[in-house]
Amino acid sequence: MNAEQLIADVEQEVLTWRRHLHANPELSFQEHKTADYIVEQLASFGGLKISRPTATSVVAYLQGVTAGPCYALRADIDALPLQEKNDEPFCSTNPGVMHACGHDAHTAMLLGAARVLCQMQEQLKGSVCFIFQHAEELPPGGAQELVDLGYLDDVSMIFGLHVFPTVPTGIVNMKQGIFSAACDNFDIVIQGKGGHGSTPQYCIDPIVIGAEVATSLQNIVARKIDPLTVPVLSITTFQAGASYNVIPDSARLAGTLRTHNRDVREKVPQLVEQTVAGICQAHEASHKITWTRGFSSGDNHPDACAIARQVVADALGPDALEEVYTPLFGGEDFSSYQEKRPGCFLFIGCGNEAIGATHGLHNPYFKLDEAALQVGVKLHVGFIRQLLMR
Repeated sequence: MNAEQLIADVEQEVLTWRRHLHANPELSFQEHKTADYIVEQLASFGGLKISRPTATSVVAYLQGVTAGPCYALRADIDALPLQEKNDEPFCSTNPGVMHACGHDAHTAMLLGAARVLCQMQEQLKGSVCFIFQHAEELPPGGAQELVDLGYLDDVSMIFGLHVFPTVPTGIVNMKQGIFSAACDNFDIVIQGKGGHGSTPQYCIDPIVIGAEVATSLQNIVARKIDPLTVPVLSITTFQAGASYNVIPDSARLAGTLRTHNRDVREKVPQLVEQTVAGICQAHEASHKITWTRGFSSGDNHPDACAIARQVVADALGPDALEEVYTPLFGGEDFSSYQEKRPGCFLFIGCGNEAIGATHGLHNPYFKLDEAALQVGVKLHVGFIRQLLMR
């Protein structure tokens, strides 16, 4: 039986897997039942060597009859802390937790590809590593943990897929080179001197100082960085006080830095320190800044992109691939794999206005066109056919 027929035959299973996973989401590092379910399905395929690198991740190997290189396919499996607001029959049954980033679809796609490739094992001239990765949503991320455990040491190249609701179903987006941002978070605590709201002259008001800090930090992006490498610096939290008539002792500002350039990633924290220190000194306040290092930039390798171009054309037609030239400011811990081995990360369209699949990722109304599931299976299988079955 040929690959196209095998892919068609697994369509209903993939749909069932995706809906089960969507109804039973689990947060990062808590994906115990999800991992158990994945192992149960993989074990039913036969021919796979299945392992549990961590308590909530799964890696399976399929060895061909002929020796050769190993290529990896990756899916992420964790969900987000969101309350789902859709009304589909398979909505989340876990209050406050939702697959709002499509990881349920990614997992189902890779399970489908594993099912198909197990039936093509005798054609493999090498081996396939199926990575069902935990904790993509929570830096430093599960990918780095698997890299540190050595699961990419014998891999020649790795491929990943992500559904994207702003792209129509049947279209695939790819950005060669840097495609996602490095993501670092920061906390700024400003220590002033509190007192009664009616006598601010006796206080060192951390709220006024914090407001000045929040405004001044934007000058870093606007005036101190080359506009061709400009990052995103966002204050997303400002916490201070709890009373109408009390000026608090301290204020906390927190936010995120998103960069595509490594030098800029190192420079901005230095500029943040200079800015905050100068403002606080001028007002006789003190400060403390804490940075939490997140994911690095995703970087699609030219060789892996060349393979992806051919696979998309073969699987979906010559017009299915749209190459984009502007990287996202979102983060993706697939970058940890790409720092170790060449790889390519593709975005699969899952948008369909007719069924309301128009909301963005990380949205409580996020839904996807399930026709995109077969696109994912075709591409995963296509990568391995291109690399190990020629």
